[in-house]
Amino acid sequence: MKKYKIGYTQGVYDMFHIGHLNLINQAKERCEYLIVGVNSDQLVERYKNKTPVICQEDRRTIVANIKAVDQAVIADTLDKTEMLKQLGFDAVFIGDDWKGSERWQKTEEELSRFGVDVVYLAHTPDISSTALRKVKDNRSSTVCTEET
Repeated sequence: MKKYKIGYTQGVYDMFHIGHLNLINQAKERCEYLIVGVNSDQLVERYKNKTPVICQEDRRTIVANIKAVDQAVIADTLDKTEMLKQLGFDAVFIGDDWKGSERWQKTEEELSRFGVDVVYLAHTPDISSTALRKVKDNRSSTVCTEET
């Protein structure tokens, strides 16, 4: 497994769940320094047409306090080349559920010009903030992947 100097991953991280943590921990295993971009509220509203449940600064604070995260930043763009100019990483980590998508094939091509690899990490099945929103809307109890 190749070890990168500076890695980058980006997401909404709304209603932080085990899938988010798994991806961040896998990314950190593959780099010395991990930067996590937290999508701004405005960005999420633009491309998902929904307002995050948790505000951007609270989401950034949650992510920044995860042991595997070296730096957490607010991201105002999905353009990884633009983020590269700002942050200077040598690998981008993304869930393997995006592998082969038109968007990520284009991102791979763009970043390869700068010597930056796109690394696909195992996606945690059956968990997402969208699914949690539906559960939250349908019941008021806590959602947990295992009994506490």
